[in-house]
Amino acid sequence: MNQQKMPPALLRLIVIFPNVLSYLLLFGLIIFVITNYETLKATNNLTVWIIFIVVLAPAATYTTFSIVKKMRAGHM
Repeated sequence: MNQQKMPPALLRLIVIFPNVLSYLLLFGLIIFVITNYETLKATNNLTVWIIFIVVLAPAATYTTFSIVKKMRAGHM
């Protein structure tokens, strides 16, 4: 089957854009938790937000390293 290849610039944009958004979400969550620390602690919701941050941070970092690895290998 003849499958057309995507231009590398477009492929990079499609892959990198969600990664940038995940970092924006991560920093937003950190700022939210810092500014609302006392309220979250009083309502026992601090643990949930910390878990979100702990799960999102390694996922964003791993995705970044895999993108860089693919770029260096010439796949993007």
